[in-house]
Amino acid sequence: MFDLDRWHEIFITISRNKLRSFLTAFGVFWGIFMLIVLIGGGNGLGNLISGQVEGITTNSCYIWNGRTSEAYKGFRKGRWWTVSNRDIEIIKAKVKGIEEISPLVLPWTPAQDNAVRGEKKGTFSVQGTYPNFNKVYTHKMKFGRYLNDIDLQEHRKVCVIGSRVYEALFNRGEDPSGKDIRVDGVYYKVIGVGDGNEDMSFNGDPRETISIPFTVMQQLYNYGENVDMFAIMAKPNFAVSELQEQIETILKANHDIAPYDKQAINSFNVEARFQQIGSLLFGVNILAWIVGFGTLFAGIIGVSNIMMVTVRERTQEIGIRRALGAKPSSIMTQIMSESFIITAIAGFLGISFAVLILQMVDLGLDVSGSGATVFQISFITSVVAAFIIIILGTLAGLGPAFRAMKIKPIEALSEE
Repeated sequence: MFDLDRWHEIFITISRNKLRSFLTAFGVFWGIFMLIVLIGGGNGLGNLISGQVEGITTNSCYIWNGRTSEAYKGFRKGRWWTVSNRDIEIIKAKVKGIEEISPLVLPWTPAQDNAVRGEKKGTFSVQGTYPNFNKVYTHKMKFGRYLNDIDLQEHRKVCVIGSRVYEALFNRGEDPSGKDIRVDGVYYKVIGVGDGNEDMSFNGDPRETISIPFTVMQQLYNYGENVDMFAIMAKPNFAVSELQEQIETILKANHDIAPYDKQAINSFNVEARFQQIGSLLFGVNILAWIVGFGTLFAGIIGVSNIMMVTVRERTQEIGIRRALGAKPSSIMTQIMSESFIITAIAGFLGISFAVLILQMVDLGLDVSGSGATVFQISFITSVVAAFIIIILGTLAGLGPAFRAMKIKPIEALSEE
C-alpha cells in the first residue's frame, strides 16, 4: 500500500540538506542529459548523412575511363581510351551478378544559353541516359515521368529536366509536360521534371541537368559508340567490389590495358562508401553510449556515496528505530527509496531537458519548414534510459541500505 507518511519523511530527509541533495541530483541529471544528447546527436548525424545519400542505390558502382599509367603491348603509358557500347554488351553477358547496367553520355562543357524556350533561356548540362538509370540513381519526379524503353528504342527527342531548368524556362506552377524546348539547337518535348540527389552528381548539379535518351545523345552529339560512364547495380547477395573487379578485368582485356594498371579505370563504389559511413556511425553511437553511460555512472556513484554519508549521520536515528521495533527491511526500504527518489527526479528531468535541447536543434536546422525530426531519440531509447535510471537509482541505495541494516541499536545509541 502507498504509505504517505513514509514518502513525506523521505522528502523531508532529502530537503534537510538542500545544497548537498541538489549537487548529488545534478550529477545524475548531467549524466543522463549527456547520454541522451550524445545518442540524439549520433542519430542526427546518421539522419543527415542518410538525407544526403537519399535516392542513391547502396549496392551500386560507377565506372569510367582514365589514362593508362603503364606501357603495354606496344602502347605507351598515358594513353586515353574510351568505353564503348560493345563493352557494355560484353559485361552484361559475362558478369552474372549485375541487376542493372546503365551507360551514360556526359558532355562536360555546355554552350552558353544552350537551353531556350521563347524569351527564356539558360545554360544547363545535358546527359544521355538509359531508363534504368532511374533505378540506380532515383529521381524525384515533380511533373510527368522519367525516360522509358520506347523513348530509347524509337530515338524520341524527349527530355526530363531538373527543377532549376524548369524554373528558368517555365512559369511557376505550369505543367511543362508536352511542351517543347530547344537544347543545343534541337527541339525536345519535355516529359517530366525530376531531381536526383544534388550531393552526388556526375555532370553538374542534377537540378540543372537535362536528360535525353542515350541513343539520341550518341547520334546527335556524334558520340558514335562511345560511353563516358556507366552505372551498375548488383543483385542481392552479390558484392559490388567483386563485380567491379570482374568488370575492370574485362575492360582491360578489351582495350589492351595492363592488368596491373591501377589508374586506367576510375570508379566510385557506393557500397564501399556506405559501409564506411555505417562503420563511422556505429563507432559514434558506441562512443556516445560509453561517454554518456560513464558520466551517468559517475553521478550514480555520487548518489551512493552521499547516501553512505547520510546513513552515517543518521546512525542514532536508525538505532532508535531499531530499538522501537523497526524491521531491517523497513530501514533498507527507507534508504533505497531516498536514493531512488533523488535519482528518478534528476534522471527524468535530465531526459526531458535533453529532449527539449534536441528539439530546439531540430527547429533551428529545419530550414525547409517540413517539421522533420533529425536530432532525436527513439521511444525505445527513452524507455531504456528510464529503465536504466530506475535500476541504477535502486542499486545506488543498496550498499548504504545494507550498512544501515547492520547498525546495532545498542552501538548506535551509544554513539555521540
